[in-house]
Amino acid sequence: MLNEIDLARADLNLLVLFEVVLETRHVGRAAERLSLSPSAISHGLGRLRRLLNDPLFLKTPKGVVPTARAAELAAPIRDVLARVRSVISTAEKFDPATSSRRFTIGAPDGASAVFLPPLLAVLRESAPGIGISVRQLLPAQGETSPDHAWRAAFADLEARAMDIAIIPTDDAPTRFAERVLYEEDFVIAMRAGHSFAARPTVDRYLALQHLLVSHTGDAFGFVDRMLAEQGLSRRIALTVPNFMFALAVIAETDLVAALPRAFVAAHGARFGVVAVEAPMRLNRFRIRAVAPKVALQDEGLAWLFNVIGTRPPGFRVTPTRTPARRAARRIAG
Repeated sequence: MLNEIDLARADLNLLVLFEVVLETRHVGRAAERLSLSPSAISHGLGRLRRLLNDPLFLKTPKGVVPTARAAELAAPIRDVLARVRSVISTAEKFDPATSSRRFTIGAPDGASAVFLPPLLAVLRESAPGIGISVRQLLPAQGETSPDHAWRAAFADLEARAMDIAIIPTDDAPTRFAERVLYEEDFVIAMRAGHSFAARPTVDRYLALQHLLVSHTGDAFGFVDRMLAEQGLSRRIALTVPNFMFALAVIAETDLVAALPRAFVAAHGARFGVVAVEAPMRLNRFRIRAVAPKVALQDEGLAWLFNVIGTRPPGFRVTPTRTPARRAARRIAG
């Protein structure tokens, strides 16, 4: 590990040189990319070798190959340079039309599939150079309270492991800014032509075989918890780890699944999946964009925070056909 004296004399440009030589595997091509002479690249590599106490790159007839130590350092150096570039880019006046920044958004896949299409349409029109990285967020295992299930997301936001979280919560700490993107509830999704769509009663619902989206494989979800309170239960025949996979499976089987309404409306039709109103009362909830208030002093992040959830003119999604007739029976209470 570098001590303070070594760090004081370290040249950040040497890390850039390392990155380019690693990518090109050739001193001459690295020199061309960096607009330097091959001798300057060789001199820089010599300094870097002394600094890191390793040969780093070994000569071959076709160029150079990284040592085991260089391969080990590749990811940490790439991460350091990415963070430095991000810091430098935030010091400049942000212009979405010319910016090439990359932002990281965390969200459950059911929410990502809803907010990403309109966001990408906005970026295509007004910010074509901006990149988005999406991290899948998962609720805490075994946590029954929606507001407690996403505590890890708040910790990641404060650690700057991501820029914005899109989560179903009504209880963000006051140090976070939040805005509602849309309201959500669950519908019962199934393949087109499924007999349940014609008569969606509670008794028929309980008699079906069900698919549950569960990243842990736990065959007990929020619907099961609600049914248990009424002394009822259903059979979970299959669990899958994400909502898109759920659509693909129910499109080809007789399984049914309780899925987010907006998600099914946006993507169900392409799978041949339809939805009906649930024959029991299911809670509604709000999907919110959340970011640390202090982070929103960054003009670029503030711009993205305000853009998420907007729909550009002319943007359309193909809604999933939902039978108009509502379920005749509901669980009391």
